[in-house]
Amino acid sequence: MTAMEKLQALSFWQGNVRAQPLNGGITNVNFVAEDDSGRYVVRIGDDIPVHQILRFNELAASQAAHAAGVSPAVRHAEQGALVLDFIDGRTYAPGDVQTDLDSCINLIARAHRDIPKYLRGPVLSFWVFHVIRDYANRLIAEESPHAPALAPLLTKAEALEQAVGPIDIVFGHNDLLPANFMRDANRLWLIDWDYAGFNSPLFDLGGLAANNALAADQETHLLTAYFDRQPDLSLLHRYTAMKAASALRETLWSMVSETHSDLDFDYAQYTAQNLATFQAAWDHFMQS
Repeated sequence: MTAMEKLQALSFWQGNVRAQPLNGGITNVNFVAEDDSGRYVVRIGDDIPVHQILRFNELAASQAAHAAGVSPAVRHAEQGALVLDFIDGRTYAPGDVQTDLDSCINLIARAHRDIPKYLRGPVLSFWVFHVIRDYANRLIAEESPHAPALAPLLTKAEALEQAVGPIDIVFGHNDLLPANFMRDANRLWLIDWDYAGFNSPLFDLGGLAANNALAADQETHLLTAYFDRQPDLSLLHRYTAMKAASALRETLWSMVSETHSDLDFDYAQYTAQNLATFQAAWDHFMQS
């Protein structure tokens, strides 16, 4: 059954359903669909164990994120499909995140603070260093062309994990790409909870910076605004380590996706882009 056929077979629809692909996703197949009751976004995708994506977790996180007021409502869920309210707005690019940084910070802090109040049932944790080791060992076992580069990257990951040290725990989004922020006429939304889980707040903050090319002064503002205090040297060092880890995880995610994803996306180019981001973040960490 194709993704479109799966969408059309959902029990949710009232009357005739009209759907068209929604471009831009690099993990799922997404559609905009409309029936007699309204307009929706439909996410089609089963569990993706290679990326540690389990749909029960995405559903729980999406429902709690809506209850917390940071994400659109879930209207229906079936195995391999999620139907959400359509947001009539635009997705952000890195420049939008940079320009609207305070709104992004406030939304992230609200998600971290409020989503745990509304979570129900089992949910996952997300420890980036476990994810990095899992990706690397898979790439080695599958004799990926990237395998020869992994040993030094794992050594660097060990140094980063030591530098991060003990952590506070929040419920993180863990995938703060610019396109996961959407602005409509009234407000900013945070969408797509595939990788959500309990984690250090530093991972989301570092991921926001790495994925959106924040300048040094913007990173200082990010930490000051989020923690409501000027960052000391210890916080800066731990944050810089987590930012590098975020970039390394995105790099390995892309390496794995090169051979495991059927989506029409240039993962090889994305790997190279994120590897360069990681190297810059690593150099910054070594100087911190």
